[in-house]
Amino acid sequence: MAMNDSDLRQFLVARQAKYRSHDAKALAADHMLEGSVHSPIFATIVGRPAIEHAYAALFQIFPDWLVTFEEAILDGTRAAHPCHVTATHRGEFMGLPGTGRQVDFRGVLLYTLEDGLIAQEWRLYDFTSILLQTGVLRVKPGI
Repeated sequence: MAMNDSDLRQFLVARQAKYRSHDAKALAADHMLEGSVHSPIFATIVGRPAIEHAYAALFQIFPDWLVTFEEAILDGTRAAHPCHVTATHRGEFMGLPGTGRQVDFRGVLLYTLEDGLIAQEWRLYDFTSILLQTGVLRVKPGI
């Protein structure tokens, strides 16, 4: 099923609502059965069941995960979706138990769609900033 720009924008707006309700199953259903997600947090994930598990894990680590999307940039079957995320680190992340620290960062999700579903997703954001904000990484003050 080919999507026009209007269909694709509606698809992306619907994803915002799924993120807001932390609906891992509904978010994963937007991906092809053998789709892939490339993420700094979860590395490369292949297959809808693994993608659903990653969404569920994300919402356990950051139970108040709030992503706000800006207007998407569309190019045929591809979309770039700029976003802003705020969340509180509550669950184990990179071996560090929940700290209660806030994270706040911007990024972009890059989608390639086939037959009305996400075939491939790349999540691009400043992962080092997240590691610093959660306390996984520490830096020494400069001179």
